Amino acid sequence: MRVSRIQAAENRQTVINVASRLFRERGFDGIGLKDLMEGAGLTQGGFYKQFASKEDLVAEASRRALESASRRWSDAAAENPDDPLGAVIAFYLSADHREEKMDGCPIVALGADAARQGPDVKAAFEAGIKAHLEVLGRFIAETDGEEPKGKAMAILSTMVGAVTLSRVVNDPDLAQALLDAAVEQVRDAAAA
Repeated sequence: MRVSRIQAAENRQTVINVASRLFRERGFDGIGLKDLMEGAGLTQGGFYKQFASKEDLVAEASRRALESASRRWSDAAAENPDDPLGAVIAFYLSADHREEKMDGCPIVALGADAARQGPDVKAAFEAGIKAHLEVLGRFIAETDGEEPKGKAMAILSTMVGAVTLSRVVNDPDLAQALLDAAVEQVRDAAAA
């Protein structure tokens, strides 16, 4: 049975959405095409009608995950326009976000995997990282003639590193202490 173009486009978007979540949970190599397509409610046979390769899907799913993450930052900031950076810090450096494997930060979940991928996947991550830096730069604003770009880079690096480290330790107290220390450092860096 033939699938209409509209249905094929919807199926493609479904696969990208499912892949963006499953890749964050299991890594790029942690899930095969059969399980991925099954998770999208489709058969494996339809994959190559939608994507040139798994790497093509990885790049698309990475873009989608990073766009979603950037949107979450903007949404958190919009909920607290008086302190947008504080809202992002509270959301991002939280125990809840640390536990969000499927919907959490793709930079944390897939950064090491992305470093071993081809140029299309790296380009998706680069664009996503630049978008995060842009959002942070707007929150920080210029202080005493200092460029917000370098400060935003340090803050993003601290936040990503803290969530990463908090996810790889077994001790819940240490995990929380890593997040708490990052909150202090990020607030100090932003205020400096």
